[in-house]
Amino acid sequence: MATKTLAVTADELLRMPNDGARYELVRGVVTRMAPAGQRHGRIAMNIATSLNGSVRAQCLGVVYAAETGFLLATTPDTVRAPDVAFVSRERLARQAEVEGYWPGAPDLVVEVISPADRYADVEDKGFDWLDAGVRLVVVVNPRKQVVTLYRSLVQITVLGVGASIDAPEIIPGWTLPVEDVFQ
Repeated sequence: MATKTLAVTADELLRMPNDGARYELVRGVVTRMAPAGQRHGRIAMNIATSLNGSVRAQCLGVVYAAETGFLLATTPDTVRAPDVAFVSRERLARQAEVEGYWPGAPDLVVEVISPADRYADVEDKGFDWLDAGVRLVVVVNPRKQVVTLYRSLVQITVLGVGASIDAPEIIPGWTLPVEDVFQ
């Protein structure tokens, strides 16, 4: 006899006791993630600091810190948490602030690959972001020192040292040299 597992909801995930671990909810299934390592945190902060400076200077919206949850789908629920996220002023204006997870996709997300991550899993997460309406997914590979920009499933750009990240359609004037990401 097969056992049926009930899907977890975003509200149930939010009410889970804090056991020190990080979790995401993928199509109703709770997924545990290891805490970020030192290099991972430094890289995410390098990007967040640069991005936040440009966003605040132009009053473009809000940059969110690592592990802020975004409710991307319901029935079953999917709550993803990027390393860095940006939500535009226009999207913010359409939704009142919530205590729980932001209901919808940010405009831009950053995912830093950790040593324990499988690249295919990070790529799948990036595709989930795009499917939910994210306009730019930035995937950082510290081991290879490359940054991959996903604007769609077919518009993919790989950047190495000597190139710069930019997103003029989302954050006009913001650029970040790839070598600065890894400093």
